[in-house]
Amino acid sequence: MRSGELNKTPNRAKKTGAEEVRWNLADLYVDTKALEEDLQQIDIAAEAFGKRFRDRVSSLDAPGLAQALKEFETVHEGLGRAHTYAYLNWCTDMESPKRGALLQKIRETGARIQQKILFFELEWIQLESEAVKKLFASPKLDPYRHYLEVERLSKPHVLGEPEEKVLSEKSLTGRQAWNRLFDEILGAARFSFDDQELTEQEVLAKLYSAEREVRESAAQSFTDGLQQRQRELTFIFNTILADKNSDDHLRDYPHWLSSRNLANEVSAETVQSLIEAVSGRYDLVARYYKLKKKLLGLEKLYDYDRYAPLGEVEAFFPWEKAKNTVLKAFGSFHSVMESVATDFFELGWIDASIRPGKKSGAFSHGAVPIAHPYVLVNYSGNIRDVQTLAHELGHGVHQYLSRKQGVLQSGTPLVLAETASTFGEMLVFDRLVKEGDSNASLSLLVSKIDDIVATVFRQISLNRFEDRIHTARRDQGELSPDRFSDLWMETQQEMFQDSVQLGDHYRIWWSYIPHFVHTPGYVYAYAFGELLVLALYARYQKQGGAFAEKYLELLESGGSDWPHVLMGKLDIDLNDPDFWKEGLSAIEDMVEKAEQLANGMQPQENQILENQTQGKQTKSKRRNRRRR
Repeated sequence: MRSGELNKTPNRAKKTGAEEVRWNLADLYVDTKALEEDLQQIDIAAEAFGKRFRDRVSSLDAPGLAQALKEFETVHEGLGRAHTYAYLNWCTDMESPKRGALLQKIRETGARIQQKILFFELEWIQLESEAVKKLFASPKLDPYRHYLEVERLSKPHVLGEPEEKVLSEKSLTGRQAWNRLFDEILGAARFSFDDQELTEQEVLAKLYSAEREVRESAAQSFTDGLQQRQRELTFIFNTILADKNSDDHLRDYPHWLSSRNLANEVSAETVQSLIEAVSGRYDLVARYYKLKKKLLGLEKLYDYDRYAPLGEVEAFFPWEKAKNTVLKAFGSFHSVMESVATDFFELGWIDASIRPGKKSGAFSHGAVPIAHPYVLVNYSGNIRDVQTLAHELGHGVHQYLSRKQGVLQSGTPLVLAETASTFGEMLVFDRLVKEGDSNASLSLLVSKIDDIVATVFRQISLNRFEDRIHTARRDQGELSPDRFSDLWMETQQEMFQDSVQLGDHYRIWWSYIPHFVHTPGYVYAYAFGELLVLALYARYQKQGGAFAEKYLELLESGGSDWPHVLMGKLDIDLNDPDFWKEGLSAIEDMVEKAEQLANGMQPQENQILENQTQGKQTKSKRRNRRRR
């Protein structure tokens, strides 16, 4: 999933060639009838699994456990395939009651089937360590070893089977229901802008306009729209925070972030060192935005100015050009990456067109190993969308190559899940820079630093906001909209320092960010992944083809081992507290390079850039006066 703050969309009148690029879900199911028939068979298989293995896990030898795991995996894969179809079908038209009903039906049916096999993991984690050690001595369990190891980490936090069944059942009308409501509220929201009613995608795209008055009006329009739903969104946030608190209490997690760290297979100490390292370099954020203010020729840089483009970045990329750019960049790294990415374009694995009701943003859904991943983007034709496409295809290649690990070990913890996506972006960015002149290089570099600030520093500031709202909700009870907004502004201002002026309209922009609702604690993984990739990319530039082969092996490994073990094969020590400084130094180098390029511009070039910016602002002011 793309980590940047905003979802970018174009002027809807401009054709990109992506208008008819829609995915083909027939590779999952040809119709809902086939889906329902498949679910019946999965239900039968789950029932049979329970009859064969309930109360017997402790008595299984290694071959018997391997056979049980194979059948267990088959049920999970079937459920995953059904859910993938229903979810992707809903994502392209969230306003359709029929599609929403299908998704809910699959979730309810899936939860009922999962309850029939829930006993297996519960019995496994209760085995004595000596018995587990003997089982692991057999190579029969090698394809499942890491999954089994990770499951046992959850032992202190797992309840009995009756309690787990109740929690699973109630989640459908609890957390999952609130998540869906949040998505549908924002999916259906419309924002008034210049006598138009725009979607979230479209109004946020205006923040990338070269005209300042357009950016300012878009920011206010977005705020006005959020304020209309402030009561519902605030209630959803409070409910999710309360649900998380309840779950953590029941499962005896000591901290609101503990369950996320466990899922990410990293220690609290590692995460804390990351947070401290990044927040300790907020000076880089201020330094960069002061440079951008100078490049834009502005006296003050407001929150809505942060993503203003420099001239060359406004280049238009039709879909075919974007496709060729990404494939060539991937191919220059490794032919396998290019080959797999080509399948996404040629075989209908991408949905790229912008249309009402479609889910905003971008993501790559890994589906299940018996199928293939699917990528969703909202393609507008600007250079940022090209990098978003590269980001999601990086995920897609990773998900495709890791299928060999099976459904239980193909997925990676979030801290590694962003590695391939961010690496894909770097490959495309590097290619675009090499193809441009010095002025274009500065514009591209500024655009890249924009993204890095959003991915590293902003995500840690979001983590700090999450920390405060989870703590406040637990200590003080339900939070008011103003309390949320106060904590939001505090954590954002800490990052920006005095480099960006935050307007009052920005106070409620916490309320549209889906990660807070869908996956509490998610956001630090973006900073983790970005800093990790900056270190990996430096190694690639030194080692070339030899690194590419090891990198492909990493992607193929999926989640078959601990993150620190997998990264150790590429000479990365995740347990070294100083590791994060390597990535932060790379960011500082980028800022220094941007400063040097800016200082190296001829005076007349600098003046032309400033005049262009001021000219656009003057034109906008005239237009605004005519409106008034």
